[in-house]
Amino acid sequence: MKFKYCPLCGEKLIEKYSWDEGGVPYCKRHNIMYFDTPKPCIVVGVLKEDHVLLLKQSYIFKNSKVLLSGYVSSGETVEETVYREVKEEAGINIKDLRYLGSDYLESKDIVMLTFMATYKDGILNKSEEVEWIDWIPIEEAIDHMEEDEIGKKIIKKIMKNY
Repeated sequence: MKFKYCPLCGEKLIEKYSWDEGGVPYCKRHNIMYFDTPKPCIVVGVLKEDHVLLLKQSYIFKNSKVLLSGYVSSGETVEETVYREVKEEAGINIKDLRYLGSDYLESKDIVMLTFMATYKDGILNKSEEVEWIDWIPIEEAIDHMEEDEIGKKIIKKIMKNY
């Protein structure tokens, strides 16, 4: 995100030199540099035996199922985001959270922090933003994810580590 105005006071920012970063938007009043930072987002493959949890959210992809994902909220860690998003979107609890890596989605300026986790307990109960949710055999998951290139990469990583 490129800042033009200070989010604290609303003053127009000036450019200030910052060593390796070059020119950075700067607020003189607050003495703060506003670095260009992508939005952090989590995506998680939740496993239950040899199945993975997929869901349908047409506002993300019209013709594709996806893994659970969500934005990191202010004041929470990425791990807390994973647990919260799984509970909010699927109504279940997870355990054995494992970081798999990251991907950058240039079209949306998002850093996707990818995880895998194991189902712990609870009954699937989809949120209002989810149209469909179910456990799919992991070997068949990629066939359901036509448009989700990052999701397919995560499934492949999970299959290597499972």
